[in-house]
Amino acid sequence: MGTIHDVVIKQLVTHSDDRGFFREVLRDDDGLLSRFGQTSVTKTYPGVVKAFHWHRHQQDLWYVADGMARVVLHDVRLDSPTYRQTQVIYAGEDSPVLILIPIGVAHGYQVLGTKPVILFYHVTRSYNRADPDEERIPWDDREIGFDWSIQNR
Repeated sequence: MGTIHDVVIKQLVTHSDDRGFFREVLRDDDGLLSRFGQTSVTKTYPGVVKAFHWHRHQQDLWYVADGMARVVLHDVRLDSPTYRQTQVIYAGEDSPVLILIPIGVAHGYQVLGTKPVILFYHVTRSYNRADPDEERIPWDDREIGFDWSIQNR
């Protein structure tokens, strides 16, 4: 699986010492979000798959703060050079990254291991119940065809 056009992954730097650690996640000079709308946090339990949805108007910026997740992106943009391609990113405490998910890229994730995932997501539009800007695709969509099973190696 390759890289989807316009997806940006920022490697995060952690500074550790005998007191713990410090990690910058998002800065205004990163130039990642076109504008700020809202930040939310979700907790998801082991074994859960939350997938797929995509947005017509907003960008998402994901940070898995605790636990480990397999993030799966699928390009549904008809005009994209990576249309119908899938990208997998491992994110969380063992792989501290920030993931910019462009408008029109379906996204979801699976909790790996025995720890819940704590996911912070920053978006370019505040949530509006009357117009939620979420297009759903089933987690097991045949066209995407993603194999969510864990491969023992």
